[in-house]
Order: sequence, then structure tokens, then C-alpha cells
Amino acid sequence: MTWERRYDEAEPQRVNKWLGQSGVCSRREAEALIEKGLVSIDGEIVRDTGRKILPGQTLVLSDHDAPAPLSVVLHKPMGIVSAQPEPGQTPAVRLLTRAALVGDSPSIPDRDTRLAPLGRLDMDSRGLLLLSDDGVLAKAIIGPQSDLEKEYLVRVTGKITLEKLARLGHGLSMDGRQLKPAKVSVVEGQQLRFILKEGRNRQIRRMCELVGMHVMDLVRIRIGTLRLDDLEEGRWRVLSDQERAALIAP
Repeated sequence: MTWERRYDEAEPQRVNKWLGQSGVCSRREAEALIEKGLVSIDGEIVRDTGRKILPGQTLVLSDHDAPAPLSVVLHKPMGIVSAQPEPGQTPAVRLLTRAALVGDSPSIPDRDTRLAPLGRLDMDSRGLLLLSDDGVLAKAIIGPQSDLEKEYLVRVTGKITLEKLARLGHGLSMDGRQLKPAKVSVVEGQQLRFILKEGRNRQIRRMCELVGMHVMDLVRIRIGTLRLDDLEEGRWRVLSDQERAALIAP
């Protein structure tokens, strides 16, 4: 499908950057499309990957044969690794079978499919896992400038106090670096709600250990505007265009 849009920003901008911000493709993918002669501005084919588009100009991205990015929402069970498995482990992409699919999908991933986890869940955790080969979406969710919230329900052992909740919310350091502020509250009993804007390795488990608590169960229920909702454990579905747009909008 041909993509066409008028550039109405106040200042000139590099074409590859604007295409990336518009959610069409990543900057690197945009450069490849320019090199193929598939990008034009006001009818003139763009030859320079550093070309800037000016206010009022119209860019056209012609049809190209690159496959559309695939992004899937999976309810990952415990015991499954998000990405590269060790011998004897099962990677999450192996769960993306036709039998486990909810709704329709343009394709069914196979052993050669490369879908990266956008925010990993360790093997002992479960819940919402987004797998994708979409560079723009990856930048929005796990890029260095991402500000998207990730929400978790966490069952712990150990005494829960207001002092511990305050430390979890702000004040902890990990690997010599201060953690970003978090929102931590009690749901009921020994279950806590964590809302984070970062995803350090086993972060919630390590945070809890620092205040004398131990995680027994951890489930991610939200990434930005995307919620796990009633997707059953082990099942998956394709991320909709509307959901993608909402995730990259910030």
C-alpha cells in the first residue's frame, strides 16, 4: 500500500526520522527504502538518506515488497523463557501455534521466525508478553526514551509495612544506579501492585529482596495502554493496528 502524507511541522526534519516518528518504519528501514528509490517528495525521488523534508512538502512511500511487521500478544506461562533459551528450555515463540491462536493472524510463526520480546518476563514470571519484529514499536516500548508504564500483580512473603512500600516506591538502588520512582500499593493480603517505567533484570524480585520480602508469584497485566485482560494462559493474538497506534503515540 502506498503511504502519502503532507509534512506540516514548523522546522525541516530528516526523512528517515519523520518516517520513524510517524510509525511507518524504523529509521534504518527508512534508509533502506530511500536507497531502493521508493521515497519521493513532491514528485521527486529522494536519493540522499540524509535528505530533509520541508514544511508544506508531501512525501510518498511507494509500494514495496517488505513483509509487514508482526506483533503478537501472548499470555506467557511460568517455565517459558522470553527469548534465547538454554538447553532444555522452551522459548515463548514456540507457543505461537495455530491451536493457541485467538482470532486471526496473517501468518503463523515457525522455528525460523524472529520475534523479539518487547520487555522480557523471566522464566518464573507470567502474564503479558509482547513479541514483535516491528522496530518502531520496539523503540516506543523498550527504547531509552520510553516512558510507558508496566503494571504487575505480585504476591510476596514477609511483613508488608508503610516504610517498605515507601522504599519500594522511591529510594532503592540496584547495581550502583538509582531506580526510577515506582508506584507500589497493597491490593489485598500479601498481594502488591507494582507500576514501573523501567525493566531492569529481575527488578521486582530484587527490589523485594532489598526490603526483606520474597516474591512467590509475579504476573504482568499491562504495558502502556495494552492490557492482558481475559486472554487465557498459553494463548496468543495479533496486536491490532489501533493498539499499536496507542503504544507508539507518546
